[in-house]
Parts: sequence; structure tokens; C-alpha cells
Amino acid sequence: MPFPLPKLLSALRHVWPVIVLEELGSSLFDTALQMVVLDRSANATDPSTHDRQQQIEMTNFYMVYNLITKFIPILPALLLARLGDRGWRRLPVIVPLVGYLVSRVALLAVVFFALPIQLMYGAAVLFGLSGGYAAYWPGVMTLASLASTASERSKALSRVELLYGMAGLVGSLASGHLFMLYTSSLGRGIILLIISTLVAVLCLLHAALLLQVTEVSSSEEEESYGLIPPAVQSEVPVQRNLINIVLLYTAAILYSSSVGGAINVLGAFVLKEPLSWSAQQVGYGNAAGCLIFLTSYLGVIGLRRYVSDPTLIMIGMLSFTSGIYFMSFVTATYMFYLARSLNLFALIPLPTIRSLLSQQVPKSSYGMTLTVLQLVLKLAAAAYIPTSTKIYQNTLDWFPGFVFMLSSVFSVLAMIPISIVGCRSQEKRQYETIQGD
Repeated sequence: MPFPLPKLLSALRHVWPVIVLEELGSSLFDTALQMVVLDRSANATDPSTHDRQQQIEMTNFYMVYNLITKFIPILPALLLARLGDRGWRRLPVIVPLVGYLVSRVALLAVVFFALPIQLMYGAAVLFGLSGGYAAYWPGVMTLASLASTASERSKALSRVELLYGMAGLVGSLASGHLFMLYTSSLGRGIILLIISTLVAVLCLLHAALLLQVTEVSSSEEEESYGLIPPAVQSEVPVQRNLINIVLLYTAAILYSSSVGGAINVLGAFVLKEPLSWSAQQVGYGNAAGCLIFLTSYLGVIGLRRYVSDPTLIMIGMLSFTSGIYFMSFVTATYMFYLARSLNLFALIPLPTIRSLLSQQVPKSSYGMTLTVLQLVLKLAAAAYIPTSTKIYQNTLDWFPGFVFMLSSVFSVLAMIPISIVGCRSQEKRQYETIQGD
């Protein structure tokens, strides 16, 4: 049987390899940064108040670092989105990858030359000026949306999340072991960061040289609507679309704040007593988080034929709510994995919300709509990053898991606008059925 070279070349020109390579490198980088921050915080603390002060030093670093990476990209991401909607579809993907590469090189320099960890604030600024995640992820989602029909979009965007998660799973499992590798000339973490940097270089070259834009034809788009006549498809009231967009944005903000607030302190939480994780355990813990991408994808594939998109989102939000509430009471490693096991479908909501949003606007507005959503989520981070950090620091002595309990409350609140969208969608389907008859 001849080797299917044309199919291989076609797959290489799609956005999937970029997603895999970028997240593989990022998962290696995340573990390295977490352990480097831990080491530097340990050296900067007073031995008499070591554990508490170390937690404060770590969370303060991540608070500043995350705020920089959330806010600096706002204007560059808007510019890249505008250029993307004007035909430069690859630009919102390629430019941020340059920023990812700069971050890898900066951390490598910090470890290799024993530079201050605060140098990473400068790297975060450069990363933000490239558009960062705020430009990269909507750019990826836009390319995936253009290559799929409306009826298959939830599945296509969930596939993006699946590839992202599987690459993160592999990288996370390997990252802790790679961090511990060293030679007489190379200290701990150097080998891990060299590999992460090389993967970032390969990803950038692939996006610049091989990535192509694929769009479904109008005939394929029409076929995806099934029995609904084209005349009915175009008669979507503008006001109803706008209301749905506002509701979807609100749900995304609440849910992202819930998830982001919890994840913001989870890295520090697992490094303190009684868990006190090592580098390998950090990698395994990150891998458990990445495994949720797989279970969420399988959830979409298994449930989408039986339930609507709003119901799928509600299931995902309920999954996260139960898991993060249980995380509030975790005092042992096995309890951490039990809590994570309840988050099986926690990654369904945001890609499904993006899918619903893309169905409220024409193709020419995909990039801007998804980028505005990403930037709104960045603005929400201005509230939840410092808030969750300070709450965690102030409750360290009596209830470190309080911030996780608070996150579960916000996740429940996010279900309200989604339930309204579900009701409105049901009314719309009934109206279209009557018109079709």
C-alpha cells in the first residue's frame, strides 16, 4: 500500500500541528517556571517563617506576571484580529509564537546565568506585545471555525481543545523528569528549557512556512443546515443575536473567572504542606489537568447528539463546580486526583460558547468576535487574579481552600445566562420549524 503522502502534506498544512507543538513546548515551560519560582522564593524567605512567606512570594510573583500577560496583549491582539479579518488569517497565529519563543529564551537565560527571576516580567511584556495568548488562541479558533460547517463547529473546536490537552498531557508527564536531568556543566532545568525552546522554534517555522488557511465552501455550509430552508436561515433577528452574544459573554466571564481564580493559586497550593509536591509530582498534576481535555472531548462527542450546546455547557460547568468544591478540602495527594476526576467535563463550556458565538455573526467577523471575547476575559482577570491571590494569602492559616469554594459559587452563577440562552434557542427552533412548515 503506497504511503499517503498527499494526505500527510494536507494535514501538515492544517492548524493541528501548530496546536500540538505550541502546547507541548508550553507544558514543559510551565513546569520549569513553577519550579524556578519555587527555588527563588525559598532563597528569599526568612527561615523562621519559611513556608508562609514562600507561599506569599510565589503568589505575588504569579500575580504580577499573570497581570502583565493578561493586559499588555489587549491592543496588539485587537490589531492582529483586525488584520486577520481583512485576509491575513495566519498573522494572529504567527506573531504570538514569536512571543512564546522569547519567553522560553528568557527563562533559559534566567536559569543558565543565575539572573533575577524578575527578568521574567520583561519577558512577559514582550510576550504581551506580540499579542500573546489573547491573539494566538482566537487565531487558532478562527482557522478551525473557517474549516468547519456550523453544525460541526462544536465538534471541530472541541477537537482543537483535545489536541491541545493531549500535547499538554505528554509534555507535563515528561516535564518533571526532564527538569531533574542535569550534568556537571548544566544545572537543574536547563535541559528541560532547551527542549522547550527548540520546540518553540520548530512551531514558529511550521506556522510561517507550512500553515495554510482552509475554508468550507458555501455549498457545504448550506448542506450542514439539513432541512431548514436557506430563506429561514437568513431571517435571524439582529436583536436576538445581540442578546445572545451578551448572554454568552456574561457566562464566559463568570466561568473564566471561576476557573482562573482557582488555577491562579493551585500551583502554589500543591507546593505547600501537607502536599509539598516535587517536580515530578508537579508534572503529574499538570498532566491530570491536561487529561481533562480528553474527557471533555469525549463528552462532547458522546453527548452532542442527545443534548443541545447550552445543555452541554451546563454539564461542563456542573462538572467543574463539583470538582473545585471538593478541592477546598484536599489534604493529601490522592484527594487532589479525586477532585480532578470530578472535573471530567470542565473544559466543555468555553469552546462550546465560542462555537455558539461564531454562529451569531458572519464569517467576516469571526476573528474580531472571538478576539473581543478573549480580551474581555483578560479584563476580567484584572479582578480575579489579585482578588484570588489576596484571598488565598489571607486564608492560608485557617482555610487555604476557601478560594476554591468561592470559585464554585461563580461557576454556579455562570449557569444562569447559559440557561437563558438555552430557552431562547428552543424558542427559535420552534419558530423556524413553524416557518419551514
